[in-house]
Amino acid sequence: MLTRKQLELLEFIQKRMDCDGVPPSFDEMKDALDLRSKSGIHRLITALEERGFIRRLAHRARAIEVVKLPEALEKSLAKPGAKPGFAPRVIEGDRTDPPAGAMPVEAVMALELPVMGRIAAGVPIEAIAEVSHHIAVPGSMLSGRGQHYALEVKGDSMIEAGINDGDIVVIREQTTADNGDIVVALVEGHEATLKRFYRRGAMIALEAANPAYETRMLREDQVKVQGRLVGLIRSY
Repeated sequence: MLTRKQLELLEFIQKRMDCDGVPPSFDEMKDALDLRSKSGIHRLITALEERGFIRRLAHRARAIEVVKLPEALEKSLAKPGAKPGFAPRVIEGDRTDPPAGAMPVEAVMALELPVMGRIAAGVPIEAIAEVSHHIAVPGSMLSGRGQHYALEVKGDSMIEAGINDGDIVVIREQTTADNGDIVVALVEGHEATLKRFYRRGAMIALEAANPAYETRMLREDQVKVQGRLVGLIRSY
């Protein structure tokens, strides 16, 4: 027995897959059900999965297999001339022809990373330590082993490195860096910034990629590397 919201979500997922050939995002599900946050969608998805109506595929963004539908919902969604019975489908990606040279979905498996708020590409801002939302990232973007996370860029100090205000940067967690690496640096324990890292004797230089910003020279004990840039996502 499903609750009204669970039934609404299952119907929305199936209709979206039938219409567009791709499952809806969590944001789309949240808006469709008029919920305030995606946590409510997570609970509904979990409930549907526990009751055997859907199955989520591990380590793949927006990959949902609809295993079965309630009899009443199956009848209401049946298309004229369709054979009775429900065949589960796994829908990933689009049904339209991909651009020339595009890699197949299997080769660019997407993973969901937590977006840990904003990072300053400019004057350092207060360090962020809470997840604001999640974003799907191609697996090929993740560099080596270890944990990864994402940050939204605020500011223009890295524009000459191709990093613009509003971009999402993908960061590999690490505590060391080589000269020239673009890193997330924690300054004096409470400010976070995205800059190029250089070691100059006993000092650390955090260098912007914009001549409007001066290079910051700090003692080694004032700077803690929290990760290195390995990828960038931009929305148009």
